Amino acid sequence: MKTLAIIGGTGLTKFDQLEEIIKHPDVKTELGAPSCNVIEGRLGKYRLLFLPRHGHPHAVAPHKINYRANLLALKQLGANEILAVNAVGGIEKNAIAGHISVPHQIIDYTSGRENTYFDGLFRPLDHIDFTHPYDQSLRTKLVSILSGQPLENGFSDFGVYGATQGPRLETIAEINRLENDGCDLVGMTGMPEAALARELGIPYASLCLVVNPAAGKSNELITMDDIRAVIETGMADIKRVIEAYCQ
Repeated sequence: MKTLAIIGGTGLTKFDQLEEIIKHPDVKTELGAPSCNVIEGRLGKYRLLFLPRHGHPHAVAPHKINYRANLLALKQLGANEILAVNAVGGIEKNAIAGHISVPHQIIDYTSGRENTYFDGLFRPLDHIDFTHPYDQSLRTKLVSILSGQPLENGFSDFGVYGATQGPRLETIAEINRLENDGCDLVGMTGMPEAALARELGIPYASLCLVVNPAAGKSNELITMDDIRAVIETGMADIKRVIEAYCQ
């Protein structure tokens, strides 16, 4: 039986559809503890591991997450595949609130994060091929599932994810820069997570839920109330996609 790890983002701190088997409260890695307990259960044909990257309750800021410990913990528990769920802002014109994207590329604008295992301390210096940061077979499966879902705000089978530092949202000038660089989406947690998964040899893909138009892409100010309303309905769509993935 394959083991699928779900890394939950903002709005996905629990997964009620999971038939819980056990909590792993004492997972330790050589690089510290993960964000919170890893929940192990069954869903369809998969053994499933669920880890909210911001903790539960949602408390750990994007730049404070111990990404290295999170990925190591999932590796230690046997993860064969990882689906990351990310709440993002929409830059590309079709990336409206409630839209789902399966990104194919990423640009890293973060700074100061522990972003590799090959630091010469934990592991000897080494290099990975990161030409295609997301696993194509996982992406293909997600796109196929999404094409059969009744999604009110549609989906995209592409997306360049711009990973920013957070936790604040971006300025209009910053979004203009990201757009000029080719970004379709903006989020705060896509890196170094994707690169760390590649370093560990675990196939990794992302499901991005657009929760707000990026700065300057709407005449309205971005409010947390609006974001929460989109998350409430959008994460239900995300969970349906995950359930279909596991069948």
